[in-house]
Amino acid sequence: MDKKNIGAIAIIAAVLIGAAVFALKNSDKPTEAQNVTAADAQGDGKESADKVQIYMFHATQRCSTCIAIGRLAGETVNEYFQPELESGRIEFREINIDLPENKMLAKKFQASGAALYINSIVDGEDDIVQDTKVWRLADDEAEFKIHLRDEINNRLKV
Repeated sequence: MDKKNIGAIAIIAAVLIGAAVFALKNSDKPTEAQNVTAADAQGDGKESADKVQIYMFHATQRCSTCIAIGRLAGETVNEYFQPELESGRIEFREINIDLPENKMLAKKFQASGAALYINSIVDGEDDIVQDTKVWRLADDEAEFKIHLRDEINNRLKV
């Protein structure tokens, strides 16, 4: 081995040893995920939503998965949240983004194609989140409904 290779190996070894020492030294510090307060342990720290909107945006031409997500979302809301639907605390709609009357709403949600959005409204402030997991669950009705029910309950703090 020549002197250049020995020097390079020594530098790499020093870096690896330094990284290992740093990792061991900091291993007892809580990570962000471990640093949870008692209040956060019961939820995500957000307030209970005054209203929750579940909107399935779609184009005029729809694929079978898009249709299934809209159907399953509607069924989930109707099965689990009938009192909230009747009181207006929950709103579910399927919205065709191609229709002129829906352009402003699609812009607000930044919907440009088929997508399920959940908007938690607290003190008049929107918290809009696109739920992409529903696409993976579209073929599993039971799991889809459990997932969406839990997402809504988390926003309602039920």
